[in-house]
Amino acid sequence: MIQQINKYNSLGQFLNSSHQSHQVLLIYLNYSLIGYKDALDLGSGLANCTDLSNLTLSLYSNEIGDQGISGLGSALANCTKLSNLTLDFRYNKIGPIGASDFGFALANCNNLSNFTLNLAYNKIGAIGAKGLSSAIANFTNLSKLTLNLYENQICDQGISDLSSALTNCTNLSNLELNLSKNQIGYQGVYGLGQALKNCTHLSNLKLEICSNQIDAICALSLCSSLVNCTKLSNLRLDFSYNNMKKSQIFKVKSKCLKQKRLVIFFIDF
Repeated sequence: MIQQINKYNSLGQFLNSSHQSHQVLLIYLNYSLIGYKDALDLGSGLANCTDLSNLTLSLYSNEIGDQGISGLGSALANCTKLSNLTLDFRYNKIGPIGASDFGFALANCNNLSNFTLNLAYNKIGAIGAKGLSSAIANFTNLSKLTLNLYENQICDQGISDLSSALTNCTNLSNLELNLSKNQIGYQGVYGLGQALKNCTHLSNLKLEICSNQIDAICALSLCSSLVNCTKLSNLRLDFSYNNMKKSQIFKVKSKCLKQKRLVIFFIDF
């Protein structure tokens, strides 16, 4: 049976729609001056979409803030049939508390197989990362995860929590993480490497950790961890703008190239 796709480019149109009939839903409200009150109204509608299996919600460059994202999380917790979820919350003045509340609520969507979350250019910090980790740890059916946390004031502790969550996602085959422009050092990268050891079904891995506090020891540790990922065929690593000397870069590249199964390989410093 073919599912009907419903697409909305205005909040009013969606709010006036038949919520309970939606199964595949696309909502694009970028640059729409959406504040937290509008986000709560949006959440009230989404909470009634109990048959929803696929949702794309794009709120790029609005001002939903902590209250708005918390409300959206509570709403999505009702959508327990979701298997594919794509969320774009870039540039939304989201802080630690809002991201944390959102994560704890979203943990209820434990049937997800495909999850994309873009939170770039917010300020979720370690507390927000921990809340998101609680959700990801519950997504044990995930096969594809795309997470963009670019420039979010996340330190080693936040990445450690995220890494612990990834150890539960043993069915992952596709993983994309953008952790660039945060405050990540050896402890965070080491924990991430240990988590990736458990992701033995990974075939595609894209990892961006630009502009952090990573040296050659961190990078080598991460590359060594990938030896366990015996199905890995596509590897893309970006360590640009970190603390590595040119003489150390060759060692890191050589370590990564020991993954003899790689079909596509890209690494940047």
